[in-house]
Amino acid sequence: MQTSRLVLRRWQPEDRVPFAALNADPIVMEYFLAPLSRAESDALVDRIEAAIEERGFGLWAVEIINGAPFIGFVGLAPVSFETHFTPAVEVGWRLAKEHWGRGYATEAARAALNYAFDKLMLDEVVSFTSVGNLRSRRVMERLGLHHDPADDFDNPALPADHPLVRHVLYRLERNERETIPPST
Repeated sequence: MQTSRLVLRRWQPEDRVPFAALNADPIVMEYFLAPLSRAESDALVDRIEAAIEERGFGLWAVEIINGAPFIGFVGLAPVSFETHFTPAVEVGWRLAKEHWGRGYATEAARAALNYAFDKLMLDEVVSFTSVGNLRSRRVMERLGLHHDPADDFDNPALPADHPLVRHVLYRLERNERETIPPST
């Protein structure tokens, strides 16, 4: 997929080193359990690629056209745990911090949402994050996703006493998709 500034594509072997660097960055990983080791990061790439191969969609590598060959990932993934809103497909992103604040996450996630509604014909896409992750929440809001505090939940993938366990849920239904400008 391509937008005006970005390409969302399958992963390449040369993506592993910069992906490991962003996964090891404590600022990027502030709202996750912990930064990832190189082995954990490589295993994540293997799982992402296997999921794309199996389903035909997933968390695509993102590059800047005529710029950085890899800045992180953006894409779609089935929610991997059970809770009140599952089964569901999530739109998500993780970019290297030097690429924050330029609208890349929003632009690429818009393309992923268009794919979800136009190609996969999904009725709804969700996104969620830890309550304090205001940066990601702003991206969700720019994408037109809606937050209802009644949907907030404790993420069962985290320990019950973990400070990041409380999550906010944002949703976008296909019939609301006119709020998403088309991607190129």
